[in-house]
Amino acid sequence: MSAIRVLIVEDDPIIGEDIRDMLTSVNYEAVDVAYSKEDAIKVIDNEKLDLVLLDINLDGDYEGFEVAEYINRTRKLPFIYITSYSGKEIIDRAKPTMPMGYIVKPFNEKELFTTIEVALYNFSKFVIPVPLSKDVINAKILTPLTQKEFEILEGLFQGKNNQQLAESQFVSVNTIKTHIKNIYEKMNTHTRSETIAQVNSLLS
Repeated sequence: MSAIRVLIVEDDPIIGEDIRDMLTSVNYEAVDVAYSKEDAIKVIDNEKLDLVLLDINLDGDYEGFEVAEYINRTRKLPFIYITSYSGKEIIDRAKPTMPMGYIVKPFNEKELFTTIEVALYNFSKFVIPVPLSKDVINAKILTPLTQKEFEILEGLFQGKNNQQLAESQFVSVNTIKTHIKNIYEKMNTHTRSETIAQVNSLLS
């Protein structure tokens, strides 16, 4: 479960599958495609997620905003709006729900991945306003992080995907996956977003 786990909420099956294909091409894990508000909430409640890509206009209504409000009430989980709407009225409704990004259809892979990486980075800074400290974290967990694990943890907070982490550490993607698995075990977490929230708790 070391890949970035993404839920796609999109009522157009063709667009949903296109986004799934884009994600899987760069080592993200598309956990599911939810076609309605109810399906989305069910997946959010039952799956360990890092990010939600959220269509605003579900089933002819602006139910994406309701999903966003549910996330804000129940989870520390970043989401990005994906929508055909770019008018001021919709953007003004979107802003108070605190999305980590806003993508207007049609979009390409580069726009999607750039927005995701910026969103994950900004989310980590939003949740963790103080610098990471290996000593403080290690003092509060049973099994301390190694220096290499801490460096990878820093990369997670910068929104890097597994390939980028591998390149920055000069190791294979499989080695990065092993390190992330060890970090999750030591932090008692299952996803990047859970880990960010856990570190926030430890540093506060």
